[in-house]
Amino acid sequence: MLTASELLSAYARGLFPMAAAAGEDELYWFNPDPRGILPLGNLHASRTLLRDLRRGGWSARHADDFDSIVEGCAARDETWINAPLKRLYHELYESGHAHALEVFHDGKRAGGIFGVTLGGAYFGESMFSTRTSGSRMALLWMDWLLRKGGYRLFDTQYLTPHLASMGGREIPRQIYRRMLVGAVALDPAPLSAVTLAADQELVQEITQTS
Repeated sequence: MLTASELLSAYARGLFPMAAAAGEDELYWFNPDPRGILPLGNLHASRTLLRDLRRGGWSARHADDFDSIVEGCAARDETWINAPLKRLYHELYESGHAHALEVFHDGKRAGGIFGVTLGGAYFGESMFSTRTSGSRMALLWMDWLLRKGGYRLFDTQYLTPHLASMGGREIPRQIYRRMLVGAVALDPAPLSAVTLAADQELVQEITQTS
């Protein structure tokens, strides 16, 4: 049975596991080339998204219930998140090597994101929305959180059209490996120790850097 420490060792080498379906116990290893990343500080917020954020009512917080964010990401018709992965993610969270962020609109959960942390690398695993733009808002706040925390790499594993619309891109495996080695060697503060921005503070920073 795969252990959490073995999983972290695999992440450090650029590998990550996925299941073929939620009901299957077997895990398969992946190391894609090219690799998807979100360049920190260069996320793209569309005019519509920024206008929605500027209107207010949005907030983000470190998830108190990590497992509920994982469950939210797995709650879809087809998912690669099976029971063994849920167990491993929970163990990584308990050891300080996983983090989840959730966003709210008018006090109701609108989306969330979770991932694995190792040194200054954040391996984004999955995200979900319960309201339009919920996952995009989660990405904006996660980018802010990683930069303020001193992290260097936001690994998305693959590049989806959704991530590409936010500024995600693909890089060759060789370049990714160099970025990974440098990021893993860092010793930043735990993400949970970083104070999250208020919505209008986030708007101001995005406006200034765009």
